[in-house]
Amino acid sequence: MIDPKILLNSGAKLKKYHRGEVLFEEGTIARYYYQVHLGEIKMNNYNQDGKEHIQGIFTKDKSFGEPPLFADFKYPANAEAITDSEVWQLSKPKFLNLLEKNPKIHHKFTSTLALRLYYKAIMVSEISTQEPEHRILRILDYFKKNNAKKNNSNVYKVELTRQQLADLTGLRVETVIRSIKKLEQKGELFIKDRKVHR
Repeated sequence: MIDPKILLNSGAKLKKYHRGEVLFEEGTIARYYYQVHLGEIKMNNYNQDGKEHIQGIFTKDKSFGEPPLFADFKYPANAEAITDSEVWQLSKPKFLNLLEKNPKIHHKFTSTLALRLYYKAIMVSEISTQEPEHRILRILDYFKKNNAKKNNSNVYKVELTRQQLADLTGLRVETVIRSIKKLEQKGELFIKDRKVHR
């Protein structure tokens, strides 16, 4: 999202987080801009029964948790390291100052936030009305579009676990496994070395 050199020059610090470590919790005040340098971070919530719902997964160069910085509300979700990670952390005042001085970066944020709103609107509709197979294809296509490396292949290797797919789509793991098998039979995806490819 933001070039690491610009972050460093703006006063950002590179912080290390161990797998499972929480960066911030739902209901806390937003004080920093976060951008993944290495690893994977998820934003999630837990319902009263302790079931996790993943709001999003963020990898190298992706930022997360920005809306509360702009609108002064508390975090609506937790942020947790999926793997050992390194994350750029820039204080809110310095982040807002950086945006004021860099209109191109500010515009990029506006576009990114608009795309996330679009994704949320689509997923709310999908989760409430669509069949499991359709939900899974929708989420896989979203990740394919936003995370696929630029290469000559049109095939996207899904790095998400079956559990993460379940948490992203509001399905049970067993339902995800059955649906993936059906989608494979229909030729919508294939499995190689236990990884889903779309």
